[in-house]
Amino acid sequence: MKVILQDKVDHVGNTGDIVKVRDGFGRNYLIPRGLAVLADEGNLKNLEHQKRVVAARAAKLLKEAQELAGKVNANAINIKMEAGEDNKLFGAVTNRDIAEALARDGFTVDRKAIHIDEPIKQLGMRVVKVRLHPEVEANLTVYVTKG
Repeated sequence: MKVILQDKVDHVGNTGDIVKVRDGFGRNYLIPRGLAVLADEGNLKNLEHQKRVVAARAAKLLKEAQELAGKVNANAINIKMEAGEDNKLFGAVTNRDIAEALARDGFTVDRKAIHIDEPIKQLGMRVVKVRLHPEVEANLTVYVTKG
């Protein structure tokens, strides 16, 4: 019996896979639990349509991320912090501070997408990586000034 998996099933396959299973396993376990549907002509057409929709959505998200990366690369943010002697900050600049500064400039970026090797504890310029998509990464210039 050929079925189309609707969910990941251990030792069988992932969502959207067309797999051949034993008749009893498909009829008595997979189909009643909604884990699979019979691989007939109508369901195969529906699967192909769903794959096209998912691919189009993924392409749209990738394009939007690339456009945002171009804007972020061209942008630099300025964060004002209190500093003491030797340009050492009272506290540190974190990814949350950078996300808030980006939001003030009109960019919506999740703070978890901003990767700082270590918290910024000195005045000056730093380049920070921003992962906007699994395939798209931008470099953001951050200026930390005395405020």
